[in-house]
Amino acid sequence: MKRQVDTGRPDEAAANKTFGWRLLLVAALFVVLAGTIVFKLLNVQVIDVQKYKSMASKQHEREIVEVAKRGGILDRSALSLAESVQKISFHADPFLVRNTPVVTDGRRDTVNRSSEVAEMFARYFGKNKRDYSRKLRQKKRFVWMERSVPVADALELMEKNVPGVGFEKEQQRYYLNIASQVIGLTDRDNQGISGLEKKYDSELKGNEGIKVYQRSATGERFLAAGEEQIDALAGLNIQLTIDSDAQAIFEDELRKSVEMFDAKAAIGIAMDVTTGEILAMANYPLFDMNNRRNYRPDKARNRGITDAFEPGSTIKIVMAAAATEVLGRVAEDSLDAHNGVFVYNRRVIRDHEKFERMTFRDAMVHSSNIVAAKTALELGQDTFYGYIKQFGFGEKTGIDLIGEVPGLLRNPEGWDKTTLPWMGYGYAFTATPLQVLQAYAAVANDGVMMRPYIVSRMLDTAGNVVSESKPEKVRRVIKTETAHYLRTHYLEPIVVEGTGTAAAIPGVSVAGKTGTAQKLKNGSYHERAYVASFVGFYPAEKPRIAMLVVVDEPKKAYYASTVAAPVFSRIGQRMIFSSEKLKKELAIVSSGKEALDRLQAVAVPELGGLPGKDARRLLEWTGLVMEYEGSLKDSVAAQEVASGTMLAEGSPVKVTLGRSVGGKSITQAQ
Repeated sequence: MKRQVDTGRPDEAAANKTFGWRLLLVAALFVVLAGTIVFKLLNVQVIDVQKYKSMASKQHEREIVEVAKRGGILDRSALSLAESVQKISFHADPFLVRNTPVVTDGRRDTVNRSSEVAEMFARYFGKNKRDYSRKLRQKKRFVWMERSVPVADALELMEKNVPGVGFEKEQQRYYLNIASQVIGLTDRDNQGISGLEKKYDSELKGNEGIKVYQRSATGERFLAAGEEQIDALAGLNIQLTIDSDAQAIFEDELRKSVEMFDAKAAIGIAMDVTTGEILAMANYPLFDMNNRRNYRPDKARNRGITDAFEPGSTIKIVMAAAATEVLGRVAEDSLDAHNGVFVYNRRVIRDHEKFERMTFRDAMVHSSNIVAAKTALELGQDTFYGYIKQFGFGEKTGIDLIGEVPGLLRNPEGWDKTTLPWMGYGYAFTATPLQVLQAYAAVANDGVMMRPYIVSRMLDTAGNVVSESKPEKVRRVIKTETAHYLRTHYLEPIVVEGTGTAAAIPGVSVAGKTGTAQKLKNGSYHERAYVASFVGFYPAEKPRIAMLVVVDEPKKAYYASTVAAPVFSRIGQRMIFSSEKLKKELAIVSSGKEALDRLQAVAVPELGGLPGKDARRLLEWTGLVMEYEGSLKDSVAAQEVASGTMLAEGSPVKVTLGRSVGGKSITQAQ
């Protein structure tokens, strides 16, 4: 039997077959891998090219917003009231500072310079090194090291060219520090947050630019080639109607009035009666516009348009206008004054002076509340309400400022039985100081009401006029002849011989009206909370400037004849004698020295009813001396020199002290 020999060929075939499959698998893997690589390359190079290009750019490029220079704010004579000054802010890339590239013996390496950079900033700015080190330990690629450094202080550090450290040119707002509530403020990012800065923020800030920078391996930055670079466009300059000299005078005199009478606040506004231009709009207290640490929102409030008061006797001009045109009332008409006490609907209306009968002229000159209330009743609620509305009360004036309120004026449907007579002498509705001034300016402007405005024009950086405001007539509120009659028969005599004598301006005829109103607090009229005001214009025969002064809650005295009228006079005198142009227009020939001498005079306060010791203290405080008959334990029964009379400092005022003290009520408005 033959033996079968094993040649091993089946095993070899199986091995060859396994090897073939393995080779095929490897080839397939290579094909898949190659396909994946090709697909990835296509994805990076073609499909998502913009995405990866952007990612690469972010590693080496950075867009910097170039802030446009903020436009300035100028007064009517182009004096700068607000401007932006260049400051330098330093920043750092903490990663680059910690990994600053260096070349040593031909080899590239990195060095951590955090300690060195922190020490450098601490040395330049006198701060703690640890603060800067803490910033440089952050994982961010951008941190601010110092903000708003003056260029002179930053120059040396700017020239250091430290890797990973850069700087930006920024702006800081600088203010002349007048008209703070009107102009407003910007925040740290140069955005307007109040006043004109906020209202006209878009015009002032201009258009930002975009700069694209590339960064080298050493951290140096340069403008990226091939990228669109957009230059910043500076903002517009805004020129106001405000006269900076007049504004400064108002603010100074308002400060004095608040200090003299221990008042809560004071407001003053001046307006050109023919155009509506606001020449000054002042508030006290003020705030330092260049020191935001002392900034408080209540001090930034522009009270001339945001605060509404019951106007008191200043509203009697509306009553007189309506009586003249509707009732045919004339100055010589004799009226029953009820001996100073009039009861209506079980409510008492009092006058501060007692008359059995008086002419309508005397009722205006002596500010009779009784005559005003009875006249309003004669007119009827619809007629009187129509005149109140016609004079602009209950609606905004439309001035180009933010925050204006319309005041509170109810429709006649909501009135009770006492609303009409009380409105006749300035209660039961509220008005802003600007509304009151606008009404009087309309009388001064022959019955035509002008819209008040404060922005005169906008200019580009080359000085070209981009936009300009023009005087705008609102409407005719009364006839021309009525306006003349009111000025000559009522408003001018009030200053010549009535409650407004302390408002007189030597050498210039003045027409105007006092207002003393109790304030409503917690639903009742507070016995010692008053608003004293005087509103008027000059020259009386051909009015040019209307002014209003409001003193809120004076404590040392409260009658407007004592508190507000003298402030009006002093402001008017200082405005005239500080302006050669105004002196010439008003035909004033007195010298500046004569005017300054007159300004040393003080107004005699109203002393009636005050305890003797308080009367003496008030006179001494205003710079006068009290000579008296009677006991200081009693009250003032009479004073020899009428309130409002201007006397030189140190002059004596004789008074008689007695035991009769007259009561006070809300009806004692002047």
